[in-house]
Amino acid sequence: MRITIVTIFPEMVEVIKKYGVIARAVERGIVEINVENLRDYTTDRHRTVDDYQYGGGYGMVMKPEPFFRFYESYVEKYGKPYVVLTSPQGRIFNYKIAEELSKKEDIVIFCGRYEGIDERVMSIVDDEISIGDYILTGGELPAMVITDAVVRLVPGVVERESVERESFHQGLLDHPVYTRPYEYKGMKVPDVLLSGDHEKVELWRRKESIKKTLAKRPDLFLAKELDEMDKLAIIELFREMMEKC
Repeated sequence: MRITIVTIFPEMVEVIKKYGVIARAVERGIVEINVENLRDYTTDRHRTVDDYQYGGGYGMVMKPEPFFRFYESYVEKYGKPYVVLTSPQGRIFNYKIAEELSKKEDIVIFCGRYEGIDERVMSIVDDEISIGDYILTGGELPAMVITDAVVRLVPGVVERESVERESFHQGLLDHPVYTRPYEYKGMKVPDVLLSGDHEKVELWRRKESIKKTLAKRPDLFLAKELDEMDKLAIIELFREMMEKC
């Protein structure tokens, strides 16, 4: 997979490929992450990327020419990429979208700034993505969030079993996790986790995931298609509730 982030602040974005899981994926050649300075695709001596908007109004608008020059150069070199624009008008980013993007081979992310991007740039954009209903000063942080979430789902970056167990993959929040010591400040690790019985451990984890999801994100639970383990866990939860009554 190749991801290219186009921005007027490349130094801000470069760090995404220098640390942790993402850095290891880059070093191992599983993913390629490039950062392009949009100003390199300007032609005036001031390297201008914005201008006043037609019709008047507050704020500057990013000019179309640098985006098109970058895009045409990129297509000539690599072929057509899947182009994402970070935008508050886009679909709200979530795990499902991250999975969808992780299957793409070549992604370009345009980072918006100022009052927005000239509408004509939309003719080369395939997708608009927002990371939430709030306004940031630019699209660099959303681009980094999208990149991080997508890259870790690319096969070989993170162990598949780890991905399959995490929050959202199964439509549930993750279960509680513990490490040593066994007891700390009077709080003990649940005995089932030390039992060595893998079936009991799996059932306990699913019950705890369901309890967490119902308490914190009931919308996720209502949208989930229950599997056999979910049904068994729900029966056990009801049984435990009845025993306490």
